[in-house]
Amino acid sequence: MERRTFLRGAVIGSSAAAFGGTLMHGAAYAAPAQPGAGPYGALGAADANGIQLPAGFTSRVIARSGQTVASTSYTWHSAPDGGACFADGTGWIYVSNSEINPSGGASAVKFNSAGTVTGAYRILSNTRQNCAGGKTPWNTWLSCEEVDRGFVYEADPYGVNASVQRPAMGRFKHEAAAADPVRRVIYLTEDESSGCFYRFVPNTWGNLSSGTLQVLKASTATSGSFTWADVPDPDGSPTATRSQVSGSKKFNGGEGCHYANDTVWFTTKGDNRVWQLNLANNTYELAYDDSLVPGGAAPLTGVDNVTGSSYGDLYVAEDGGNMEICLITPDDVVAPFLRINGQSSSEICGPAFSPAGNRLYFSSQRGTSGSSTGGITYEVTGPFRV
Repeated sequence: MERRTFLRGAVIGSSAAAFGGTLMHGAAYAAPAQPGAGPYGALGAADANGIQLPAGFTSRVIARSGQTVASTSYTWHSAPDGGACFADGTGWIYVSNSEINPSGGASAVKFNSAGTVTGAYRILSNTRQNCAGGKTPWNTWLSCEEVDRGFVYEADPYGVNASVQRPAMGRFKHEAAAADPVRRVIYLTEDESSGCFYRFVPNTWGNLSSGTLQVLKASTATSGSFTWADVPDPDGSPTATRSQVSGSKKFNGGEGCHYANDTVWFTTKGDNRVWQLNLANNTYELAYDDSLVPGGAAPLTGVDNVTGSSYGDLYVAEDGGNMEICLITPDDVVAPFLRINGQSSSEICGPAFSPAGNRLYFSSQRGTSGSSTGGITYEVTGPFRV
């Protein structure tokens, strides 16, 4: 589905009433017919797991940090973060990073066709503060280190092949990655207050051992055209990659990243924005900016990890905020899809859909305890639009 620019004549789901006024590009602000309700309706009361969901949806706990995953002997990692799903015969696998330093790494949970957990195991070890990442078209997991001069690691979600460090993809404070099979590049975000947005162009598509790291160049405006420039020294020493190219555009804390249909979206936590790159014509613009929502009624705050559904909805997880996953629809509705109660010292991480699109996985990084050892990984099942 072709996605239009969000918030042009946007309809925004919020717990507050409409305030009137304007949003981006002079778009009129309007309230939905039912405030707080997106395409799935309003959130219901919290379930036994403390999660508020629309009618017809249910949640279950898949794993808890420091405890063995159901029907396995594998102990789930602390601080679960970015994640993705991979098809596995008639079942699937959910991969999750561990944002601790040292150790970090990533683990996987295996499901059969009925959604029953059948296994869990480690796929990456001895790395540092693995935050987000991204799935490749050749079914590997790119796990990104959120540390100064961090690496990208390519890991096997099936647990067969050893993980591989990918230094050609640059050494910086990595956050997320998104693969573009049309242009045969990998987009990369940088979690710095003056960070950049990058793409890695492999010499051979499907092989990330060598290639060219490039940085986005544009004006300081919130919309316009952009170009790409080679980063002279991807190793980032002694000069950081973000400081090597004159005219590289700075973004305030790059977070989640998602590609679909000649468009890549990414979030910046420092200014609570969702950015949109229109790759067919090399232009960029704001897709969401909470500061432009009048009356303090922004439904989405603390933007972080992001994923998309097969229908075309964008799901954005909150780091703090109201502990919600909000969705932005192709027809410009922005509304909460779920809310976690009683975990205000945590953040939501790793949203990812099962291959069939009817199950959504995500984690609360610090759970009810507010500690990295209290992480909880969930599954939500229901009538998702596919």
